[in-house]
Amino acid sequence: MDTWLVIGLGNPGPGYAGNRHNVGAMALEELAGRAVGGRAAFKAHKVRARVAEMRLTVGGPKVVLAVPSSYMNESGGAVAGLMKYYDVPVERLVVIHDELDIDAGLVRLKQGGGEGGHNGLRSVTKSLGSKDYLRVRLGIGRPPGRQDPADFVLKDFSKAERTDVLPFLLDEGADAVEALIEVGLLDAQQRFHAPR
Repeated sequence: MDTWLVIGLGNPGPGYAGNRHNVGAMALEELAGRAVGGRAAFKAHKVRARVAEMRLTVGGPKVVLAVPSSYMNESGGAVAGLMKYYDVPVERLVVIHDELDIDAGLVRLKQGGGEGGHNGLRSVTKSLGSKDYLRVRLGIGRPPGRQDPADFVLKDFSKAERTDVLPFLLDEGADAVEALIEVGLLDAQQRFHAPR
């Protein structure tokens, strides 16, 4: 059965845990709670990542969840190492990340394309030598006023966002990964890109 690798991008350590930039890693935690037989446990892996192995359905493919232990802009090394370790081709790699250019709370899916100034994606693309991996893009919206986007993504979600946006966004992000694995990109896109 084919193995899938799902990467949640973020920065390590408690100081970054609630940042908008870490929403990919947060969504991975949500996904870990959906494992058949109970929450999948993360363990340290030799390629500088926290890894959990699970299945989303009985008899379904093995899904490896991973959060790189390095900083966002150095995520690619861990991703490339895990792909080699688990023998996962680029078409079964899913990267979950924050996206400034999507309204807060919306989830969009795509394969390939540019990095849009996202240092985590840039690092993954550089390490793999390919842009053709799948992406689950979690919308965090643009910063208010003239706030620098780099500052905005490294700030925690506001209290209102933590109540009104974040739980829904994490749930939808986990749903999107499940859909990608179960029905493929085109059907998953129709589900998540349709007006609601």
